[in-house]
Amino acid sequence: MLKKLAYLIFAGLSTMPILHAAAADTKIGFVNTEKVFRDAAPAVRAQKKIEKEFEKRDQEMQRSAKQLQAMQEALEKNAVTMSESEKRNKEREFGELNRDFQRKQREFREDLNQRRNEELAAVLERANKAIKAIAETEKYDVILQEAVYVTPRIDITDKVIKALADGK
Repeated sequence: MLKKLAYLIFAGLSTMPILHAAAADTKIGFVNTEKVFRDAAPAVRAQKKIEKEFEKRDQEMQRSAKQLQAMQEALEKNAVTMSESEKRNKEREFGELNRDFQRKQREFREDLNQRRNEELAAVLERANKAIKAIAETEKYDVILQEAVYVTPRIDITDKVIKALADGK
């Protein structure tokens, strides 16, 4: 029995250098997707495109918000001098305009998020192609996009951003 145990320990210890050597040959990379979305040329272009696309609606929403605020201030200021029926009518009008504004604001946010997601999906697709090209060219075994901790030594995010800028 003791002989078996010694054999197992010896077998386990003798395989450790092999496992260590295999791990030493593994090449790992990491890409910070948030940084790619923030700094890569296609992502910046997509953001500007979205801003331009939604600029008019955003200005319209800001005008409506100011109009509602002015209406609320006027209602509060003049409430003491208004008749009860006039006050109710103004409050009802304000409530209807406010509900309409809330609905338009919700639709605006939904449309904006949908367009942003579409554009980011296109950027992510291009980034993934660039990552695969880098992985094949530089012989990476694994490239991660999510991690709790990453040493800067394996971070290839800047290479990916440069590849996207070069149009690869």
